Amino acid sequence: MKKVLFFAFALLAGSSLFAQLNPVKWSYEAISVGDSEYELVFTAHITDGWYVYSQYLESDDGPIPTSFTWGEEAGVELIGKTEEAGSMHEGYDDIFEMNVVKYSGRPTFKQRVRVNPNTLLTGYLEYMTCDNDRCLPPTEIEFRFNLE
Repeated sequence: MKKVLFFAFALLAGSSLFAQLNPVKWSYEAISVGDSEYELVFTAHITDGWYVYSQYLESDDGPIPTSFTWGEEAGVELIGKTEEAGSMHEGYDDIFEMNVVKYSGRPTFKQRVRVNPNTLLTGYLEYMTCDNDRCLPPTEIEFRFNLE
């Protein structure tokens, strides 16, 4: 219920205010690791005082976790889960009134894939960002990798 009220408030507060704030920029790259395998590395460049959330939260009652949706291109095999690393903060969050895992600074999210030659891999990542007083609505970022 808190989550629903929070998002309703966020939408009513004025999307133009939120549109002016952009405390997270993303970059991504594909690193060849041999044998038609690549490590896809996503880096969040987060403004001081802001956070993005882990993919692995203990409950759906809190922030929107960072997530990756991969296209269904033929010849792409995900190897393992997406790994995350960086300046992690774990503990009670006053905004969501629960324990959360969040990152600041420049966290990375890495996914290993095996592909057929000359594969175009597309998808999007979704994330939510908050500071200690407010949160912005979830944002989706499209990505595309030309894997040769």
